[in-house]
Amino acid sequence: METVSKLLEFELLRIGEYTIRAYSLGVILLIFLVTKTILWLIKKALFRSQKNREDGKGNTYALYQIIKYVVWVAAIGLLLETIGVKVTVLIAGSAALLVGVGLGLQQTFNDVVSGIILLSERSIKIDDVLEIDGDIVKIQNIGLRTSKGLNTDDISVIIPNSLITTNKVINWSHQSKRTRFRIDVGVSYGSDVDLVIKILEESALEHKEVSDRDLIEARLVDFGNSSMDFQVLFFSNNIFRISRVKSDIRRIINRKFAENNVTIPFPQMDLHLKTNHTDLLTRK
Repeated sequence: METVSKLLEFELLRIGEYTIRAYSLGVILLIFLVTKTILWLIKKALFRSQKNREDGKGNTYALYQIIKYVVWVAAIGLLLETIGVKVTVLIAGSAALLVGVGLGLQQTFNDVVSGIILLSERSIKIDDVLEIDGDIVKIQNIGLRTSKGLNTDDISVIIPNSLITTNKVINWSHQSKRTRFRIDVGVSYGSDVDLVIKILEESALEHKEVSDRDLIEARLVDFGNSSMDFQVLFFSNNIFRISRVKSDIRRIINRKFAENNVTIPFPQMDLHLKTNHTDLLTRK
Protein backbone atom coordinates (compact mmCIF):
# COMPACT_ATOMS: atom_id res chain seq x y z
CA MET A 1 0.00 0.00 0.00
CA GLU A 2 2.85 2.32 0.85
CA THR A 3 4.44 1.56 -2.52
CA VAL A 4 1.24 2.51 -4.32
CA SER A 5 1.05 5.72 -2.31
CA LYS A 6 4.61 6.63 -3.19
CA LEU A 7 3.95 5.83 -6.83
CA LEU A 8 0.90 8.12 -6.89
CA GLU A 9 2.85 10.88 -5.14
CA PHE A 10 5.76 10.58 -7.56
CA GLU A 11 6.64 14.01 -9.01
CA LEU A 12 6.56 14.04 -12.81
CA LEU A 13 6.99 17.73 -13.57
CA ARG A 14 7.53 20.95 -11.63
CA ILE A 15 6.91 24.41 -13.10
CA GLY A 16 7.52 27.08 -10.52
CA GLU A 17 5.16 26.42 -7.65
CA TYR A 18 3.02 24.04 -9.67
CA THR A 19 3.73 20.33 -9.49
CA ILE A 20 2.29 17.54 -11.61
CA ARG A 21 2.34 14.20 -9.82
CA ALA A 22 1.44 10.73 -11.04
CA TYR A 23 -2.04 10.81 -9.55
CA SER A 24 -2.67 14.24 -11.14
CA LEU A 25 -1.87 12.76 -14.54
CA GLY A 26 -4.31 9.95 -13.84
CA VAL A 27 -7.02 12.42 -12.86
CA ILE A 28 -6.36 14.44 -16.04
CA LEU A 29 -6.74 11.33 -18.19
CA LEU A 30 -9.89 10.38 -16.29
CA ILE A 31 -11.42 13.85 -16.82
CA PHE A 32 -10.55 13.67 -20.51
CA LEU A 33 -12.13 10.23 -20.93
CA VAL A 34 -15.24 11.19 -18.94
CA THR A 35 -15.65 14.36 -21.02
CA LYS A 36 -15.38 12.41 -24.30
CA THR A 37 -17.86 9.83 -23.01
CA ILE A 38 -20.37 12.47 -21.89
CA LEU A 39 -20.18 14.21 -25.28
CA TRP A 40 -20.61 10.89 -27.10
CA LEU A 41 -23.70 10.05 -25.03
CA ILE A 42 -25.16 13.54 -25.56
CA LYS A 43 -24.55 13.33 -29.31
CA LYS A 44 -26.18 9.90 -29.59
CA ALA A 45 -29.18 11.03 -27.56
CA LEU A 46 -29.69 14.26 -29.51
CA PHE A 47 -29.40 12.77 -32.98
CA ARG A 48 -31.55 9.77 -32.04
CA SER A 49 -34.40 12.05 -30.92
CA GLN A 50 -34.19 14.19 -34.08
CA LYS A 51 -33.46 11.61 -36.78
CA ASN A 52 -37.08 11.42 -37.99
CA ARG A 53 -37.42 15.18 -38.39
CA GLU A 54 -36.59 16.72 -41.76
CA ASP A 55 -34.93 19.81 -40.25
CA GLY A 56 -33.50 17.95 -37.25
CA LYS A 57 -29.99 17.48 -38.58
CA GLY A 58 -28.99 21.15 -38.75
CA ASN A 59 -30.76 22.19 -35.55
CA THR A 60 -29.40 19.26 -33.56
CA TYR A 61 -25.89 19.84 -34.85
CA ALA A 62 -26.00 23.50 -33.76
CA LEU A 63 -27.25 22.52 -30.29
CA TYR A 64 -24.58 19.83 -29.97
CA GLN A 65 -21.81 22.27 -30.94
CA ILE A 66 -22.87 24.71 -28.21
CA ILE A 67 -23.04 21.92 -25.62
CA LYS A 68 -19.63 20.61 -26.73
CA TYR A 69 -17.92 23.97 -26.27
CA VAL A 70 -19.50 24.49 -22.83
CA VAL A 71 -18.51 20.99 -21.67
CA TRP A 72 -14.93 21.39 -22.87
CA VAL A 73 -14.56 24.79 -21.19
CA ALA A 74 -15.75 23.23 -17.91
CA ALA A 75 -13.41 20.27 -18.40
CA ILE A 76 -10.38 22.50 -19.05
CA GLY A 77 -11.19 24.54 -15.96
CA LEU A 78 -11.37 21.33 -13.92
CA LEU A 79 -8.03 20.16 -15.38
CA LEU A 80 -6.35 23.40 -14.37
CA GLU A 81 -7.76 23.09 -10.85
CA THR A 82 -6.44 19.52 -10.69
CA ILE A 83 -2.83 20.62 -11.22
CA GLY A 84 -3.23 23.44 -8.71
CA VAL A 85 -3.96 26.40 -10.97
CA LYS A 86 -6.69 28.62 -9.52
CA VAL A 87 -8.78 29.57 -12.51
CA THR A 88 -10.46 32.57 -10.88
CA VAL A 89 -7.12 33.98 -9.74
CA LEU A 90 -5.62 33.32 -13.18
CA ILE A 91 -8.43 35.19 -14.93
CA ALA A 92 -8.25 38.13 -12.53
CA GLY A 93 -4.46 38.37 -12.72
CA SER A 94 -4.33 38.25 -16.50
CA ALA A 95 -7.12 40.79 -17.13
CA ALA A 96 -4.73 43.39 -18.58
CA LEU A 97 -3.04 40.76 -20.74
CA LEU A 98 -6.40 39.56 -22.02
CA VAL A 99 -7.28 43.13 -23.04
CA GLY A 100 -4.07 43.34 -25.09
CA VAL A 101 -4.63 39.95 -26.63
CA GLY A 102 -8.21 40.93 -27.38
CA LEU A 103 -7.10 44.00 -29.31
CA GLY A 104 -4.61 41.94 -31.30
CA LEU A 105 -7.10 39.17 -32.01
CA GLN A 106 -10.12 41.39 -32.55
CA GLN A 107 -11.06 39.76 -35.85
CA THR A 108 -10.67 36.28 -34.37
CA PHE A 109 -12.95 37.16 -31.46
CA ASN A 110 -15.39 38.67 -33.94
CA ASP A 111 -15.44 35.35 -35.81
CA VAL A 112 -15.92 33.43 -32.56
CA VAL A 113 -18.83 35.63 -31.45
CA SER A 114 -20.33 35.26 -34.93
CA GLY A 115 -19.98 31.47 -34.61
CA ILE A 116 -21.86 31.52 -31.30
CA ILE A 117 -24.60 33.61 -32.95
CA LEU A 118 -24.87 31.18 -35.88
CA LEU A 119 -25.02 28.14 -33.61
CA SER A 120 -27.55 29.65 -31.21
CA GLU A 121 -29.72 31.51 -33.73
CA ARG A 122 -29.77 28.57 -36.17
CA SER A 123 -30.68 30.76 -39.14
CA ILE A 124 -28.09 28.76 -41.11
CA LYS A 125 -27.90 24.98 -40.82
CA ILE A 126 -25.92 22.09 -42.24
CA ASP A 127 -26.68 21.42 -45.96
CA ASP A 128 -28.07 24.93 -46.46
CA VAL A 129 -27.14 26.46 -49.82
CA LEU A 130 -25.85 30.02 -49.42
CA GLU A 131 -24.88 32.74 -51.86
CA ILE A 132 -21.97 34.69 -50.34
CA ASP A 133 -20.28 37.44 -52.37
CA GLY A 134 -21.61 35.86 -55.56
CA ASP A 135 -20.38 32.34 -54.70
CA ILE A 136 -22.79 29.43 -54.19
CA VAL A 137 -21.73 27.29 -51.21
CA LYS A 138 -23.34 24.30 -49.48
CA ILE A 139 -22.57 24.40 -45.73
CA GLN A 140 -20.93 21.21 -44.43
CA ASN A 141 -19.73 22.28 -41.00
CA ILE A 142 -20.33 25.23 -38.65
CA GLY A 143 -17.46 25.76 -36.22
CA LEU A 144 -16.85 28.27 -33.49
CA ARG A 145 -14.55 30.47 -35.63
CA THR A 146 -15.02 29.28 -39.21
CA SER A 147 -17.52 27.33 -41.25
CA LYS A 148 -16.70 24.90 -44.04
CA GLY A 149 -18.63 24.67 -47.27
CA LEU A 150 -18.48 23.09 -50.73
CA ASN A 151 -18.83 25.27 -53.82
CA THR A 152 -20.28 24.24 -57.16
CA ASP A 153 -16.80 23.20 -58.39
CA ASP A 154 -16.60 20.68 -55.50
CA ILE A 155 -13.87 22.75 -53.83
CA SER A 156 -13.87 23.03 -50.04
CA VAL A 157 -14.21 26.63 -48.88
CA ILE A 158 -13.31 27.90 -45.39
CA ILE A 159 -15.56 30.84 -44.47
CA PRO A 160 -14.93 33.14 -41.46
CA ASN A 161 -18.17 33.26 -39.48
CA SER A 162 -18.14 37.06 -39.38
CA LEU A 163 -18.44 37.07 -43.18
CA ILE A 164 -21.79 35.29 -42.84
CA THR A 165 -23.20 37.41 -40.02
CA THR A 166 -22.10 40.86 -41.23
CA ASN A 167 -22.55 40.58 -45.02
CA LYS A 168 -25.65 40.15 -47.12
CA VAL A 169 -26.13 36.41 -47.51
CA ILE A 170 -28.85 34.69 -49.55
CA ASN A 171 -29.99 31.40 -48.02
CA TRP A 172 -31.57 29.47 -50.87
CA SER A 173 -32.64 26.68 -48.49
CA HIS A 174 -34.15 28.84 -45.76
CA GLN A 175 -37.81 28.78 -46.77
CA SER A 176 -38.15 25.42 -48.50
CA LYS A 177 -36.26 22.80 -50.46
CA ARG A 178 -37.49 24.22 -53.77
CA THR A 179 -36.69 27.68 -55.06
CA ARG A 180 -37.83 29.82 -57.97
CA PHE A 181 -35.23 30.66 -60.60
CA ARG A 182 -35.24 32.65 -63.81
CA ILE A 183 -33.51 32.76 -67.17
CA ASP A 184 -33.29 36.00 -69.16
CA VAL A 185 -33.14 36.05 -72.96
CA GLY A 186 -33.58 38.69 -75.66
CA VAL A 187 -35.00 38.22 -79.18
CA SER A 188 -35.01 40.41 -82.25
CA TYR A 189 -37.68 43.03 -82.74
CA GLY A 190 -40.41 41.73 -85.05
CA SER A 191 -40.45 38.26 -83.46
CA ASP A 192 -43.80 36.69 -82.59
CA VAL A 193 -44.18 37.44 -78.86
CA ASP A 194 -46.70 34.67 -78.23
CA LEU A 195 -44.47 32.15 -79.99
CA VAL A 196 -41.45 33.19 -77.94
CA ILE A 197 -43.40 32.83 -74.68
CA LYS A 198 -44.62 29.39 -75.76
CA ILE A 199 -41.06 28.26 -76.63
CA LEU A 200 -39.67 29.47 -73.29
CA GLU A 201 -42.34 27.67 -71.27
CA GLU A 202 -41.95 24.46 -73.31
CA SER A 203 -38.17 24.57 -72.89
CA ALA A 204 -38.43 24.74 -69.10
CA LEU A 205 -41.12 22.06 -69.14
CA GLU A 206 -38.81 19.63 -70.98
CA HIS A 207 -36.23 19.56 -68.20
CA LYS A 208 -36.80 16.72 -65.73
CA GLU A 209 -35.43 18.66 -62.74
CA VAL A 210 -38.01 21.45 -63.02
CA SER A 211 -40.75 21.00 -60.40
CA ASP A 212 -44.25 22.47 -60.09
CA ARG A 213 -44.64 22.46 -63.85
CA ASP A 214 -47.99 24.27 -63.68
CA LEU A 215 -46.13 27.30 -62.24
CA ILE A 216 -43.73 27.74 -65.16
CA GLU A 217 -44.21 31.24 -66.52
CA ALA A 218 -42.63 33.27 -69.32
CA ARG A 219 -42.89 37.07 -69.51
CA LEU A 220 -42.02 39.95 -71.80
CA VAL A 221 -40.23 42.16 -69.29
CA ASP A 222 -38.79 45.05 -71.30
CA PHE A 223 -38.06 46.64 -74.68
CA GLY A 224 -34.28 46.86 -74.78
CA ASN A 225 -32.00 48.85 -77.04
CA SER A 226 -31.34 45.92 -79.33
CA SER A 227 -33.89 43.31 -78.33
CA MET A 228 -37.20 42.47 -76.73
CA ASP A 229 -36.27 41.08 -73.30
CA PHE A 230 -38.04 37.97 -72.01
CA GLN A 231 -37.83 36.00 -68.79
CA VAL A 232 -38.83 32.42 -67.97
CA LEU A 233 -39.53 31.54 -64.32
CA PHE A 234 -39.49 28.00 -62.93
CA PHE A 235 -39.11 26.05 -59.67
CA SER A 236 -36.45 23.43 -58.99
CA ASN A 237 -35.38 21.24 -56.09
CA ASN A 238 -31.81 21.09 -57.37
CA ILE A 239 -30.70 24.33 -55.72
CA PHE A 240 -26.99 23.60 -55.43
CA ARG A 241 -26.52 22.50 -59.07
CA ILE A 242 -28.95 25.02 -60.55
CA SER A 243 -26.29 26.44 -62.89
CA ARG A 244 -26.26 23.10 -64.75
CA VAL A 245 -30.06 23.07 -64.94
CA LYS A 246 -30.08 26.60 -66.34
CA SER A 247 -27.45 25.65 -68.91
CA ASP A 248 -29.56 22.69 -70.07
CA ILE A 249 -32.66 24.87 -70.43
CA ARG A 250 -30.71 27.52 -72.37
CA ARG A 251 -29.57 24.83 -74.80
CA ILE A 252 -33.18 23.73 -75.29
CA ILE A 253 -34.25 27.35 -75.85
CA ASN A 254 -31.49 27.88 -78.41
CA ARG A 255 -32.50 24.73 -80.30
CA LYS A 256 -36.18 25.66 -80.35
CA PHE A 257 -35.38 29.23 -81.44
CA ALA A 258 -33.40 27.83 -84.39
CA GLU A 259 -36.26 25.48 -85.32
CA ASN A 260 -38.77 28.35 -85.29
CA ASN A 261 -36.53 31.01 -86.91
CA VAL A 262 -36.42 33.16 -83.77
CA THR A 263 -33.13 35.04 -83.58
CA ILE A 264 -31.19 36.34 -80.60
CA PRO A 265 -29.71 39.70 -81.66
CA PHE A 266 -26.28 41.04 -80.84
CA PRO A 267 -25.81 44.67 -79.76
CA GLN A 268 -25.64 47.01 -82.74
CA MET A 269 -24.39 50.56 -83.00
CA ASP A 270 -25.04 53.01 -85.83
CA LEU A 271 -22.09 55.24 -86.69
CA HIS A 272 -22.89 58.56 -88.40
CA LEU A 273 -20.04 60.46 -90.12
CA LYS A 274 -20.45 64.23 -90.48
CA THR A 275 -18.54 65.83 -93.35
CA ASN A 276 -17.47 69.46 -93.48
CA HIS A 277 -18.74 70.58 -96.93
CA THR A 278 -16.80 73.88 -96.82
CA ASP A 279 -13.49 72.05 -96.56
CA LEU A 280 -14.40 69.82 -99.53
CA LEU A 281 -15.21 72.83 -101.76
CA THR A 282 -11.96 74.56 -100.78
CA ARG A 283 -9.91 71.48 -101.68
CA LYS A 284 -11.56 71.33 -105.12
